[in-house]
Amino acid sequence: MIDLRITTLRTFAHAGTIAATAELLGYSPSAVSTQLRELQRDLGIPLLVREGRTLRLTPAGERLVASSADLLELADRIGRDLRAESEAPHPRLRVGAFSTATTQIVIPAVTDLRHELPGLELQLVEAEPQRCLELLAADRLDIAVVVPLLSVDAAPDARFEELPLHDDTLDVLLPAGHRCADRDSVELAELTDEPWITDRPGTQYRALFVAAFTAAGSTPRIAHEVVEWDTEAALVEAGLGIGLVPRLAPVAGTYDVVRVPIAGPSLPSRRVVAAIRRGGRRLPLVARALELMQEAAPRSADEPT
Repeated sequence: MIDLRITTLRTFAHAGTIAATAELLGYSPSAVSTQLRELQRDLGIPLLVREGRTLRLTPAGERLVASSADLLELADRIGRDLRAESEAPHPRLRVGAFSTATTQIVIPAVTDLRHELPGLELQLVEAEPQRCLELLAADRLDIAVVVPLLSVDAAPDARFEELPLHDDTLDVLLPAGHRCADRDSVELAELTDEPWITDRPGTQYRALFVAAFTAAGSTPRIAHEVVEWDTEAALVEAGLGIGLVPRLAPVAGTYDVVRVPIAGPSLPSRRVVAAIRRGGRRLPLVARALELMQEAAPRSADEPT
């Protein structure tokens, strides 16, 4: 109902490059360039200007991006209402989530949903939270299960609504023979001098790691930086350090390691939410999927694994 080239322009505004825009939308870079060039020509207004080897929006382009938000939201809402009223024989749902949420929340929920709707066409995308949100904005996903940004300065993204799914508590991951392995709980301050394992700076997990120790009033000694929970668990099992691990990550049964809950007034946790484009719950399929995700989350992570 709305010129798709507007969506391409808006995606470019957030992605920053033709290549990134093409990747998000599933187009070729040449197709994106053609769309933007033709949009400028049809409007008779320069929307992009070249600076060296890069493109940026002109003031007119920035204004078009800002002023088209309400129009696109209205078109999206009309489309959802039409789909909700239709007798489509093969409904489609596209869900993106980070790895542990995929296995512990999304898969149980969509499995139940497929039992309710045997003709459901399902697409799952495992990706980091920022990537999921970018795909959601580009209309490549209907639901994105993510951990929101921790920054207090980050304003809520007006393009999305968030539905809380779970507060994923973090435990300390210790080698089975560690002096605190048989404890019911442990305070982070007791383990400050241990070699710690965490993610690289600039990631959500690293920010959560730092926030946990800030709340505890101590500074950890970081020895290793890893990306995967399995890598962290393998290092812990080898006695090379200890780490924090969310309860959605089922690693303790695979490695000779022990989860110990953290004691203290401020327990570290990461907030897991389902993000949808504004008005998305008007579509019954999306609304039902969200209900099933809310049901799946608590039963998968109430207690340490």
